[in-house]
Amino acid sequence: MIPGNISLSGIFPPMLTPFKKNGDVDYDAFTRNIEKWNQYELGGYLVLGSNSETSYLTEDEKLKLIELTVQAAAKGKTILAGTGMESTRETIRLTNEAARCGAHAALVLTPCYYGGNMTDTALIHHFTAVAENMEIPILLYNVPKFTNINLTAEVVRVLSEHPNIIGMKDSKGDAAQLEIFKNAASPDFTVIVGTASTLYPALALGIRAGILALANCAPAECIQIYQSFLQGKEEEAEKNFTRMLPVNKAVTGTYGIPGLKYAATLLGYEGGMVRSPLLELTDAEKETMKNILKEAGLLL
Repeated sequence: MIPGNISLSGIFPPMLTPFKKNGDVDYDAFTRNIEKWNQYELGGYLVLGSNSETSYLTEDEKLKLIELTVQAAAKGKTILAGTGMESTRETIRLTNEAARCGAHAALVLTPCYYGGNMTDTALIHHFTAVAENMEIPILLYNVPKFTNINLTAEVVRVLSEHPNIIGMKDSKGDAAQLEIFKNAASPDFTVIVGTASTLYPALALGIRAGILALANCAPAECIQIYQSFLQGKEEEAEKNFTRMLPVNKAVTGTYGIPGLKYAATLLGYEGGMVRSPLLELTDAEKETMKNILKEAGLLL
């Protein structure tokens, strides 16, 4: 069973971090976004995910964002915090700080700087040590796009048996790999789809949670796909899933975080500025982004 009655089901946005023009975090805008997302039937929030520009944040900024998420989230929402660092020691320290700020569970990124040394044995050792020194449960975070590390089924099998490792987010975008992980893991371990490009196939595989960048700007549509499928309306779910694919490609692949933030702003959220060295979209890119949102029926 999941410790502490933590719910790991439904749609979670990996929340973007709005920055002011001077580069400071816009904490007020961040809070207003949560208040708006609270109006939707989201499972919870991920603070400090890849889409949060976490690698550009100081520790003080990270901890304040966790605190604000805990304070602003509607009752019953599960709060996940991304706390993976390169060393085991720092991951343990930051994760326990996140716990003291009120996070319910931590999403721990695979260490990757010394990628050639990150063998199955090294990764199992790292995640086990983290799990055994935590005040809250942890989840594995597999995102080869950024880390060039792709967890193996054997690592997932071994770690899924640890009582304080309750799940994983797989953002590879490969439905076949999701199935492999799901089959390898222990029954109580929750595999979470990490990109909207594989949401429908993941649901068909029995996966019941998604941490999706797209949910920052189109939470209603992500929830609609999820709920339609669970209600047995597979055709409707697949139709809406297909409609959202070009938007997801734009905000996760083609334009990345600058595109996600611009789309969020166009759709009524406060995307804010990106933090350097990321660059804002060009005028031409903004026009293309607008057209993608219009074609998907998200923007008039």
